[in-house]
Amino acid sequence: MGRKAVAALAALTAIAAGTAGCTVRPAGADGEGGPPVRIEMPDRTTPAAPTSRAPDGTGRPSPAAPATTARAPRVLWSPGDSGRGIRELQARLRQVAWIFHGPTGTYDGLTEKAVRGFQGKRGLPETGVTDSVTWQRLLAMTHEPGRWELYLMGGQPADRPDARCRIGRVLCISKSSRTLRWMIDGRTVSTMPVRFGSEYTPTREGVFHVYWKSRHHVSTLYDSPMPYAMFFSGGQAVHFSADFAARGYGGASHGCVNVRDEAAIARLYEQVRDGDKVVVHW
Repeated sequence: MGRKAVAALAALTAIAAGTAGCTVRPAGADGEGGPPVRIEMPDRTTPAAPTSRAPDGTGRPSPAAPATTARAPRVLWSPGDSGRGIRELQARLRQVAWIFHGPTGTYDGLTEKAVRGFQGKRGLPETGVTDSVTWQRLLAMTHEPGRWELYLMGGQPADRPDARCRIGRVLCISKSSRTLRWMIDGRTVSTMPVRFGSEYTPTREGVFHVYWKSRHHVSTLYDSPMPYAMFFSGGQAVHFSADFAARGYGGASHGCVNVRDEAAIARLYEQVRDGDKVVVHW
């Protein structure tokens, strides 16, 4: 066999062996094999990595996409807010013993502290702000508060004035909403929460008139202070009650109409005159 034929045969043998991953020994001039030589061939079983192309088709790799972060929960209420929603928040916090005042309807410092404590107890961020996660946890642990719970301390929205209150100067007192309206010629001058007598010492209902005012009155029957007393029926009067201010509707009067806001009744006392009408109604 000629030298050219031998070389061609060796090359074909090397190619075949390389594809099988073997070592070949090329033939020398004398037909004997020379030193072994390894032929490196590409690994055809591993696909080439795809090339990332930029949106403009230039072939330049696109920048890595930023890592996604969890969205912060939505804030529902924060300090300084007010309204019915805050009353419900406070009533529910009261159910789980994180708050003991109100509901007042104002997101005050005590409410913020209670929310912060509730959050910390449950492993939530202690922000003092009521977000959607905090609210859902509180909803799961409490029941929907009724009218009594929502207005336990702060008084309720006043009812529509009784028809008998629309003429003249009138202390219009509603047992159903537990409020007192001070009205002059059908116009409401001020309103305030009030408390009444118990089942055994009920506050009388009907139309009366203020017949005596006593700024520093003390009850001779119960030996208890009755500041800013405005008597309208026997020993029953509208007056400030420190017990109402401290305990809310957890207590009751002996028949009087108690007011818990001392500053409000002090202003009212200055405006009411002997002979002004008093209407106590449901």
